[in-house]
Amino acid sequence: MIIDLPSTTTEDVAKKLVKIRDTGGAVTLGRVLTLVVIADEGEPTEGAIAAANDASREHPCRVIVVSRGNRSAVARLDAQLRVGGDAGASEVVVLRLYGELADHAENVIMPFLLPDTPIVAWWPGEAPERPAADPVGSLANRRITNATKSADIPQVLASRLDNYTPGDTDLAWSQTTQWRALLAAALDQPPHEPVTSVTVSAPADYPSADLVAGWLRSALQVPVQRRAGSFETVLERADGALRLEVDNLGNAILAIPGKPDGRIAMRTPDTARCLAEELRHLDPDEIYHLALLGVADLDRTGQEQTGGAA
Repeated sequence: MIIDLPSTTTEDVAKKLVKIRDTGGAVTLGRVLTLVVIADEGEPTEGAIAAANDASREHPCRVIVVSRGNRSAVARLDAQLRVGGDAGASEVVVLRLYGELADHAENVIMPFLLPDTPIVAWWPGEAPERPAADPVGSLANRRITNATKSADIPQVLASRLDNYTPGDTDLAWSQTTQWRALLAAALDQPPHEPVTSVTVSAPADYPSADLVAGWLRSALQVPVQRRAGSFETVLERADGALRLEVDNLGNAILAIPGKPDGRIAMRTPDTARCLAEELRHLDPDEIYHLALLGVADLDRTGQEQTGGAA
């Protein structure tokens, strides 16, 4: 069910939400967190709402979508409530802010935050340079950005490091979970020869590869080169190179010297799966911070000259 409330107030929206809950049976007691989605004028919100709804099936929550519109317009609040089949396992409050209200989103969302539950802020598009200093971000336990939306990957990751605050994370990092798990599992197998150097190859505009390379740089404390090209990670050891690559069918091929190649079905998780993973742990992600630190020390020699797509 979708209910539109044009030119309304937060008080009227809150009352309508209570009325829907009383008549429709939506219960807030099952909500484990509040997810605030922040978008500026021109940024599509339907995809983010769909992803939040899918993620809410694993993490029941209240989703508050803040869409900040034309700041030169007359101050106005247009709201929309979504419950039932249009809201997954959540209830969705869409708040479209115009005029002066667009610069005071933190005050507008305050009546809709669930009491005594964590708050997660998510920017599905462009994020502020310092998410923790954003008025909405400062209210949140966790702040989720998306480096894939940036045109300059090294610059945005450097900015994420410079402005890092415990609780920050990124969907580009969530995409690397299976990739990192395969590499860690391979290194756990004998022989346990130390890694001497690493090369991570992937398209130049793929920030997840930069974060994997940064993670390996921090974890192994060896030189790591980030190259542009097809998806491949090569870990050099005295007994030969351990190689993980992805074929055209999306299968991961793991080659370890002296052993048959392993083939593992692997696909890039969509936004909903990445979001659900981030909502599983609301404590600071220290490994993400270490990956950002490692990104700053990557060798990018030849990255521009060897560009190409996977």
